[in-house]
Parts: sequence; structure tokens; C-alpha cells
Amino acid sequence: MQPFVTSQIKNQISEITFGTPKSNSLPSEILEKLAQIILTEGAKPEVKAILLKSEGEKAFCAGASFDELLEINDLETSKKFFGGFAKVLNAMRTCGKIVVVQGKTAGGGVGIACAADYCFATNDASLALPELNLGIGPFVIGPFVERKIGKSQFTAMSLDTEFRTSSWAKEHQIYHQVFENISEMDTEIQKFLEKLSAKSAEALALIKKVSWE
Repeated sequence: MQPFVTSQIKNQISEITFGTPKSNSLPSEILEKLAQIILTEGAKPEVKAILLKSEGEKAFCAGASFDELLEINDLETSKKFFGGFAKVLNAMRTCGKIVVVQGKTAGGGVGIACAADYCFATNDASLALPELNLGIGPFVIGPFVERKIGKSQFTAMSLDTEFRTSSWAKEHQIYHQVFENISEMDTEIQKFLEKLSAKSAEALALIKKVSWE
């Protein structure tokens, strides 16, 4: 599979899908495309909300591209790579539309889950912040994770690097609904999006604005 980002509008909902060969980890080129398409779709007046999902039935997003990360050997390359994640998270924050997300996450993927306005997951959708194992910290995604779970829990996740269960993630408001399997989750996501598509676009936009003040 070649890395890709696509979008299509269904019933006033923009469905953005991304995929990469290695557990949907995100190289710089995909981060750039993803950030841009989120902003582009968010600017469309006919779009009331955005669904962000990944290809396949395994990891939603394994975070940074490990291969690309290992090749970083100077400050400018590092800033460009990690800045890509910042662009995606800020696009989710500033696009003006409610962003709904699904799936198992790790590393930068936790940041995407935390930047979502509403997040669906399955029971298998555990999450972790493993950056310290690579000699770095989750600094780019930190403000988004801390906004959801608080400074103490963010610090603990950063230090122990252990996976948390989907139940833990729901208790700490990262996930809002958790399901037994992908089929059940997808059914409920579609029901949820159908409800959003029937709501006032102005009210949805104001809820987005207020929640991120």
C-alpha cells in the first residue's frame, strides 16, 4: 500500500481517510497532506463535521514514522518532522468543524485522539506515550493530551510509557464511546454522524469555538 490521504463528503460530513504500510504511522509528507485537507474540508460551508479515520482494521495510528525518526540528525530536520504533527493537531483545533476520530493509538496517535472533539474506539484500542523509550518526550502533542487528562496523568504516561486500556481512556475522557468490535463501532459512528448532519451548522461551529477557548 502506498501512503495516501483521501476525502469525500457524505450527508454534509467530510470523511477523511489516511493509510500507510506500517500500522498507519505518519511520515512528514502524509502529515502535511493531512493537515491541509483538514483545513480545506473545514472551510467548506456545506460540511458540518469531519470524520477522521485510517485504512484497515488494525492500528488507527502508530504515531510518528519510526524509520523517518531514526534518520533525523539535525535540528532543522527535527523541527520539520515534529512540526508536521503540530500542523495536524492545530488543523483539527482551528478548522472550525467538529472532528470525530476512531481507533487504537500510540505516540503521536494519542495526540490525534486527544485533539478530536469526539472519539470512538474499540475495546482493543489501548494507547501509550512511548517517546521516552526513543530518548525524546511527547512535547508536541503534550498540550492536547494534558487538556484531556491533566498534567499529572500526562506526566505519568510520559514516564512509565505503558499502554493504557480503552476503559482507562474512556474514564479519562480521551474516548467517549467504546465498543466490542469495529463493526459495532462503525454502526454507531454513522448514527452519530447522521445526528450531527441534522443539527444547526452555526450551533456546531460555536460549540467547537467555545470548547477550544
